[in-house]
Amino acid sequence: MSSFANLKRNRSDFAKLTKAVEQITQSSEGGSKDDTRFWQPEVDKAGNGMAVIRFLPAPQADGDDALPWVRVFSHGFQGPGGWLIDNCLTTLNEKCPVCEHNNTLWNSGIEANKDIARKQKRKLSYVANILVISDPSNKENEGQVKLFKFGKKIFDKITEAMNPEFADETPINPFDLWEGANFKLKIRNVEGYRNYDKSEFAEKSALYDGDDEKLEELWKSEFGLKEFLERKNFKSYDQLKQRLDKALGFDGAVATPKTKATDSVATLKDDTDTSILDKSVADDDELDYFKNLAEQD
Repeated sequence: MSSFANLKRNRSDFAKLTKAVEQITQSSEGGSKDDTRFWQPEVDKAGNGMAVIRFLPAPQADGDDALPWVRVFSHGFQGPGGWLIDNCLTTLNEKCPVCEHNNTLWNSGIEANKDIARKQKRKLSYVANILVISDPSNKENEGQVKLFKFGKKIFDKITEAMNPEFADETPINPFDLWEGANFKLKIRNVEGYRNYDKSEFAEKSALYDGDDEKLEELWKSEFGLKEFLERKNFKSYDQLKQRLDKALGFDGAVATPKTKATDSVATLKDDTDTSILDKSVADDDELDYFKNLAEQD
């Protein structure tokens, strides 16, 4: 557990966050629709939408050394034998049979295999605490602390705020309660996919006008993030291997690379139109899952 006094005292420790961002950048995914802790913006019929949120610091429950986000890798694709939807063991710095299989496909030098590997590649998402400032589609969310799952493109916006490109721009710690900034989330429909390019941070501002009593209450209401990295949320290597072989239709045989483009499995790439999914194979929950993955990247 950490204290609010330590949070305020150490908020200038911008270097730790910057270093963490750099590590992610150099080395380079959440919530169930039934988990009411999670918030996602809604869009209109045209696929456009807007909301204002504030990223919050690391929660008290996670301790003084915690980061204000966790990142999770996952796999999701449909093969001849069915779906594989699981967290990737590389999240825990462990070997993953799906990644190993994809590496074998890639290293085969066959373009058809490389295409399969691209479609089956791991998906990256982040989970962080936010304060919902403005949510025109769901006013009841405003003023609430929520968990927000987002992809690389939004994380890139955070990175850019912390490490601005031009010398006349001042770095911002988006997770700071006193000197952070609201995030204007702007969603557009570009060629059938959600686009976040117009999203931006506002000017620096203190939440609740810097009222420490209110800020401490807000901070203590945050959700712990470390639970998403608990071992119980990840299958063992052998379990994943069995699920991989089943999804690929091997029924216990050793999974080997295919040599023809027609042998590829039906998968969702990062920007895939979810309308191609076969609803006779995937249930609604699975379709929602993949739709969210595709739209948040």
